Amino acid sequence: MPRHTVGTRDEWLAARKDLLKAEKEHTRQSDELARRRLELPWVAIEKDYRFDTENGEVRLADLFAGNSQLLIYHFMFGPDWGAGCPVCSAVADGFDGIAIHLAHHDVTLTAVSRAPIEKLTAYRQRMGWSFPWVSSSRSDFNFDFGVSFTEDSVSGGAEHNFRPLDAALLDHLPVEGHGVSAFALDEDAVFHTYSAYTRGTDVLFSMWQWLDRAPLGRNLGDLSWFHRHDEYAPD
Repeated sequence: MPRHTVGTRDEWLAARKDLLKAEKEHTRQSDELARRRLELPWVAIEKDYRFDTENGEVRLADLFAGNSQLLIYHFMFGPDWGAGCPVCSAVADGFDGIAIHLAHHDVTLTAVSRAPIEKLTAYRQRMGWSFPWVSSSRSDFNFDFGVSFTEDSVSGGAEHNFRPLDAALLDHLPVEGHGVSAFALDEDAVFHTYSAYTRGTDVLFSMWQWLDRAPLGRNLGDLSWFHRHDEYAPD
């Protein structure tokens, strides 16, 4: 256990009350950000994106599954990968159980990856998840929404997180990224309303939120302990 400041209960309480002021301000700022997200202009989707599902090919509008709102988690799982990204898998562990609640609030939650649908279905079964997961392997969807990169897409001016792709990644192409995108369905028209990437998706990773409140925090300097949930050694 690393060395840390030790104090009295009164000292802790004074420091905690001071921190509470900052936490309350952070909450107010978060509320304001949520309000501003709702004010973003909607952009009509012009492309006819197609996705592979367990039941055949569908369009983007079909992914709403009867709701008017769609949240897509861009899950890192490349076409040639043997398994999904471990970090994305931990994120999915956190949101798998809430999909049913979102569905009853007119929101469909779906994961999208470039891996073939057979791989996605098999991996979802392995992980014990139930959320919808579709493949964009035969469309430009991942490239257009800034989460997949090849030499061709980079030469075409690919961006990630609303800026040019980090040059450090260019030696590792093809690259898959993660993120979240939101869409609205108004009659027959689909609109893109929001996207976030990298640290913008931190709040979706429930494990980080718990670790931020643990005594030692995230300890990002050593993630050797971190695995997919079925890869930990038995106690």
